[in-house]
Amino acid sequence: MAEKISWVPLDLLERFMRDVFTRIGIPPEDARVCAEVLIESDKRGIDSHGVSRFKHIYIDRIKAGIINPVTNIEVVREGPTTAVIDGRNGMGQVIGKKSMQMAIDKARKYGMGMVVVRNSNHYGIAGYYALMAAKNDMIGMVGTNARPSVAPTFGVENMLGTNPLTVGLPTDEPFPFVLDCASSITQRGKIEVMARVGRDLPPGLVIGKDGKSKTDSSQVLKDLLSGEAALVPLGGIGEDTGGYKGYGYSVFVEILSAALQNGAFLKALSGFEDGEKTTYKLGHFFMAIDISAFIEPKQFKETAGNILRQLRASRKMPGRERILTAGEKEYDAYNLRKVKGVPLDEGVCKEILEVKREFNCHEYRFPFESES
Repeated sequence: MAEKISWVPLDLLERFMRDVFTRIGIPPEDARVCAEVLIESDKRGIDSHGVSRFKHIYIDRIKAGIINPVTNIEVVREGPTTAVIDGRNGMGQVIGKKSMQMAIDKARKYGMGMVVVRNSNHYGIAGYYALMAAKNDMIGMVGTNARPSVAPTFGVENMLGTNPLTVGLPTDEPFPFVLDCASSITQRGKIEVMARVGRDLPPGLVIGKDGKSKTDSSQVLKDLLSGEAALVPLGGIGEDTGGYKGYGYSVFVEILSAALQNGAFLKALSGFEDGEKTTYKLGHFFMAIDISAFIEPKQFKETAGNILRQLRASRKMPGRERILTAGEKEYDAYNLRKVKGVPLDEGVCKEILEVKREFNCHEYRFPFESES
């Protein structure tokens, strides 16, 4: 049986999320930022981190008192090219945008800037902040730790987060080079998408305590919470396919997301304390490098573009029409979705309607309401 998909305009979803964020107590400008970061994920075809997480990651946590809707960051320490920020449990998107802008401002003045954060929350796609740097003719590097869900190589206990190490840079093409991916093979958001549509996972993505793969997506979500399962590092189980590489990258991100800012790490990021739900205390880092400190941005972008074009023009494997470079697939997704909208499954549509009723957003009318 084919899954039912409803296509919803981008601007409608963004306005809806912004208004609900405001009604739950987020200041209007901050609500705009939060909605902007979330819809950027949907624009780029990253369905695991956009409106699909709007209710249970943000709205439900604000209602439960786990996230502060009003964000009052504290600058703990600052130098010409560096800063340490305490997010004080505010909205991750607001903290992330302010921190990356601070890194960009420092890089514009001194060539490089780095800002680290403690006591934050989920901030959406890391690629949003790398894009901020690329749009300013800079190289951006961004990372964050997350609640433990990934086992170390040769382990079966969920110790590390999915810990993306994300980079972005400008090119002379219509889209920048942005590599935004977890240091695990998959991540919880993608498993949530699979579970909503009733699909099993391919073997090798999740490991149980017995060291064997688990594929039931709905059961995996439960087992990740109970500690009966863990995600596998990028590269796979063990060393034979390079799992130690993803494991090493993940540890690097964990250290930079905790050690420079005296933040929480590993099991302290679980969101539970003495069996009760608590704040997540996530850490992030944001780096910006001003290209003009090394070379004229135009020349840099031309060289970067030539590298990407030559890669795409290289010999293709049988049966494949295209070789892609990072950022291209997302660019294609946006060109489709700005016209057609965002494809939402029935589970996400149901959550949107629940939020609509709860916050009396009767002025919004979604296409799937007339489809039911």
